[in-house]
Amino acid sequence: MTTATTVDRSEFRHILFSGTIVGLVTSAAVIAFLVVSRLLPAGIVAALLGTLIVLAAGVSAAFLPAFFATSRTTQGIASAAAIGLWGTIVFMAVDIVVLRPLHAFPWTWDAVAGGSTWWYLPIWWMLGTFLAWMGGIVTAARARRGGEVSIPALALPVVVGAAAVALILTLARLHIYLPVAAGAGFAVALTGRALGSIVRKA
Repeated sequence: MTTATTVDRSEFRHILFSGTIVGLVTSAAVIAFLVVSRLLPAGIVAALLGTLIVLAAGVSAAFLPAFFATSRTTQGIASAAAIGLWGTIVFMAVDIVVLRPLHAFPWTWDAVAGGSTWWYLPIWWMLGTFLAWMGGIVTAARARRGGEVSIPALALPVVVGAAAVALILTLARLHIYLPVAAGAGFAVALTGRALGSIVRKA
């Protein structure tokens, strides 16, 4: 029997509270990545630690919103996306108030847009919302099939897919920094699983 605790949660206050947690977790992951990149010399150890942080952040951004929203239907998937969006806004506040004044990012980050510090924020909003949306779809589809919907169970295939993509890009000698390759692989693997869930339902 379906109860109030097993259906989608879309209350506005719950979305804001859950999104704040997601944003703070994301902020912690970004700070951890910055610490690793600053304290460790460039090399395989720093690259591997950075990759682990990127994958952990990806798992949090993709599946924590769906967990908080208890995504089971379209409403729950939309709620997960809303939680993801609010999480990116919370991170933006941390970025502006804490990271920017400390000059946490290298100058090349801003040089992408000719010195602007704002170029990446709309991209960040879209990416965070997209990952949470895809995570909501994967979670709802797994629940519909009666499968395990814990975050580790949902994340494992995506992380394995991300590692495979990162390995392929590395072997292809495209000179892509390993954490970047893993992050791109995570997005690709997550999107693939979400699209596969939609196709199976159709």
